[in-house]
Amino acid sequence: MPPLELDKLYKRVELEMRGIDPAVLLSYSWFCVAAASHLGIEVTKNWALRKAEKERHTLLRCVHIYKKHKVQYEIRTYFRFIHLQRLTGSTCDTYLEYIERNLPEGCALKVTKVECQKLPEHIVPPTE
Repeated sequence: MPPLELDKLYKRVELEMRGIDPAVLLSYSWFCVAAASHLGIEVTKNWALRKAEKERHTLLRCVHIYKKHKVQYEIRTYFRFIHLQRLTGSTCDTYLEYIERNLPEGCALKVTKVECQKLPEHIVPPTE
């Protein structure tokens, strides 16, 4: 029989959602918070950046001459953030798999985990 593995503990899991439509991002963040509440996960923060990140590209209409004729394109990226606290590894994996499967089109999800680890044996707590 293999040795019993202990489940990982996460102090905080940060979800960063990016998308081109703020309404879709808002709806998806509501979905993520509802899924977390059904699993008993504590949501500490849920917010969005006030302004979108803008990226502009300028292209010439004609390749050869006519430098005056240009077209500008703008890409706006909206962000939403959710912080979850005190998760076990199995709950975190289940939750992340569920929300990743339901990720809407045009959205991206970035997950950052802060894991709790045992202190090394050579570090001893101070004695009074």
